[in-house]
Amino acid sequence: MKLQLLQKSLVGVSIVVVCCEAGSSAARTASSYDDLVALFKEWREFQTPKRIGGVPDFTPKAVAEQRKGLSAFQKRLASIDSSGWPVPQQVDYHLVRAELNGMDFDHRVLRPWSRNPCFYEVVQESDSDVPAREGPARPLAIELWKYHFPLQPDRLAALREQLRAIPGWLEQGRRNLVEEARDLYFLGARIKHDEAGLLSTLAKGAAEHHPDLVPDIEKAKSAVESFRGWLEERYKTQTRASGVGIENYDWYMKNVHLEPYTWQDQLVIVQRELARAWTHLKLAEHRDRDLPKLEMVATDEEYRRRYREAVNEFVAFLRDQRVFTVRDYYEPALLAREGGFTPPTALRDFFTQIEYRDLRPMRGHGTHWFDLARMEREPHASAIRSVPLLYNIWDTRAEGFATGFEEIAMTAGFLDRAGPRVRELIYVMLAQRGARAVGALRMHSNEWTLEQSVQYAVDHTPYGWLPKDGNTVWFEQQLYLEQPGYGTSYLIGKAHIEQLFADRARQVGDKFNLREFFDAFHAAGMMPVSMIRWEMTGLDDEVARLR
Repeated sequence: MKLQLLQKSLVGVSIVVVCCEAGSSAARTASSYDDLVALFKEWREFQTPKRIGGVPDFTPKAVAEQRKGLSAFQKRLASIDSSGWPVPQQVDYHLVRAELNGMDFDHRVLRPWSRNPCFYEVVQESDSDVPAREGPARPLAIELWKYHFPLQPDRLAALREQLRAIPGWLEQGRRNLVEEARDLYFLGARIKHDEAGLLSTLAKGAAEHHPDLVPDIEKAKSAVESFRGWLEERYKTQTRASGVGIENYDWYMKNVHLEPYTWQDQLVIVQRELARAWTHLKLAEHRDRDLPKLEMVATDEEYRRRYREAVNEFVAFLRDQRVFTVRDYYEPALLAREGGFTPPTALRDFFTQIEYRDLRPMRGHGTHWFDLARMEREPHASAIRSVPLLYNIWDTRAEGFATGFEEIAMTAGFLDRAGPRVRELIYVMLAQRGARAVGALRMHSNEWTLEQSVQYAVDHTPYGWLPKDGNTVWFEQQLYLEQPGYGTSYLIGKAHIEQLFADRARQVGDKFNLREFFDAFHAAGMMPVSMIRWEMTGLDDEVARLR
């Protein structure tokens, strides 16, 4: 695909920057792309919170200073005229604009430091399969998966410093949290319960190799338990809903996530996907009615063998069918994500119910790990796209592609040798994504509580495979309540990619080539699909809706 030809033929668009002070619409002066890159680098340094004694500073004074500094960056960006630049450079302008608007939304609407106890999370057990941690940033969160005992001296010192900052961070949280948000307080207390358990496990591991670290862990755990008790007491008197409201949701989608679909648009799309998933599932069940049910894997050994076989088969399919260019590091990246085995005696949550019946359908979602490996080994030439975008701005691209590729791979033939009933699992997963997305939207419109959203997802997921007493449904709805748009990004991104696919196929006609399409899609980087579509097709109708 000749991106350069498309870019040269594209008419420049004017871009409106949302600023929070009067005077921000002043006349813009001619500027170079280098000015934008310089601003971006300064911005990234600015948005990193200052620390005092290892504790991030989100006191009212620090927050006020940050907002004042943000206004200065917005004015500088507004003075840059990008309308005559090549499309990729105009896209980068949009991305910087979106990040600044993300902080603006934090200050005006989300205010996580003063209304969201989850903001004060201090321990995270596992790594993430997306460019940055899902949901709002956690200024002080120990990534436990990065520490393996025994620790080297520098790693030990880093962990000790983080642990010692926890009591002060939680004490600051008590002072900062002055607003009501009932469901977020419930979730904050729930997180602290889990964190206390993780710190207990950490203490046991440290006792053998670094006994002098145990007192620091115990102090951190004590602070976590005390903070949990404080949240539980405050929760009892909370009445205010936690959603951002439809008007704010729409502003956020348009100005931060560069998403042309409103709250109402998204509700229509996800409800349609939910109904479609259930319909196709029941049709597949009818077709397969005389076939035996899929059997669950029985042992750890069987799970590991079938996982490796599924990865090998998936990568071979991508390569042999020329779906997209397969890098040498793709298969090792996927094999490294094998995970552990959950015995039959333990609660098996939703994705375990899928995986243990057949390990192939979820491999499409494993393209997340291809994306991350590619970002590390082949970073984008643009300084702005070479690092993960803030505020989960990449969500429709990351989650939308991973979700969409499950069905794309199946339709392209990946599951042809798997047996008919395996295809049913694809529709079960789509139904679950639709059910949880409806709940996410209803929470942000403040029509539903967290409890109602959870119950809806449980009730509308086939076969009862999303247990209410499991962790998945609660973690997901917490993430979606904290981060507007994330709950719908799986299906909205999928729909957006399908639109891009159709647009490009119509443009090139008989010359359409699947590998060329997906290679160009991947080369664009981890950014909103609206921006990728603009680069790949030259179509700026969605960009016009973002003005």
